[in-house]
Order: sequence, then C-alpha cells, then structure tokens
Amino acid sequence: MIPVTKENFDSEVLKSDRPVLVDFNAGWCGPCKAMKPILEEFEAATPGVKFVSVDIDDQDELAEDWDVASIPCLVFFKGGEEAKRSIGLVSRDAIAELVGA
Repeated sequence: MIPVTKENFDSEVLKSDRPVLVDFNAGWCGPCKAMKPILEEFEAATPGVKFVSVDIDDQDELAEDWDVASIPCLVFFKGGEEAKRSIGLVSRDAIAELVGA
C-alpha cells in the first residue's frame, strides 16, 4: 500500500486514473493492524483499484480535511470524489463491497 501524505494526496488519490481505497489508520490501532493483511490481499487481487494508506498521527491535517474521527476508516474514491466510506474493523465481504470486488 502506498503511503500518502498531504503533499501527494491530490496526485495519488484525487487525480488517480483508477479508483482508490484510502486506509486512514495509526500504528497503535489494534483493529487497523488486524485489517492491514486483509487489505493487502485485496490489493493483490484487485489490480483495477489503487490502495493507499494514511497514518493519521503523521497526517492529522489530512484526517481532519476528510472528517476522519474514528479509525480504521476506509474511504473509496472514484473519479476524485468520495464514493463510499466504512468505519471500524469490517469483514472481507464489506471490503469487497466497498471496492466492488
């Protein structure tokens, strides 16, 4: 998963030529750690979707910009716009639905 910062969010997410799943997370977050390997599996199996990661501790302004109040928070962008959002530890089926897999 590509690490995203305020500096490259526009180019990696908003101006991406394919849909993007943004994982807002933190290193201390247990549910975030539990979901990471599942997201990595989806990344490998879903080449039409870009998967990126935002560490909210390092990128708190970016988290504020996108109204991320709880983590893990998955935000699916399509055409540079937020299309769907999921908050908390979710199932594989919920992630599949989020990315259209």
